[in-house]
Amino acid sequence: MTPGTSVAASETELASRLRLVVTRLARRLRTQLPGQLSPSQLATLSSVEHLGPLTLGELSAVERVKPPTMTKIVACLEEQGLVSRTVDQSDRRVARVQATAAGLAFMEGSRQQKDAYLAERMRSLDAGERAELERAAELLERLLADG
Repeated sequence: MTPGTSVAASETELASRLRLVVTRLARRLRTQLPGQLSPSQLATLSSVEHLGPLTLGELSAVERVKPPTMTKIVACLEEQGLVSRTVDQSDRRVARVQATAAGLAFMEGSRQQKDAYLAERMRSLDAGERAELERAAELLERLLADG
């Protein structure tokens, strides 16, 4: 094995470990709201919250799902009072999906609950370990900003 090969292998190994731990962390955080929304519903509500009123087609593209799937997701969110559809004033054939006050409150409560869970877990770490996590968060943010 050449030196370059071991570096590439260790980078691949690190990438694999990071992928796995981030996936597990995301899964663990999702379980802090058991049974309330599916991951797809939560992602859709988050997109609507952050990107403003969107058409079903725009939401489908953002969430990378087929339009019929998005229609079902939005219908479920609408039934729960978390989103509403309004007719576009410039094109009455188009409906835009937006978060309701209940949807915005749900998202805020969801974030607070997940943050509290993670903060509680981090209390078991010492100051040096928390500083390492802060640096790791900065690096992960930088990795995501470039992609």
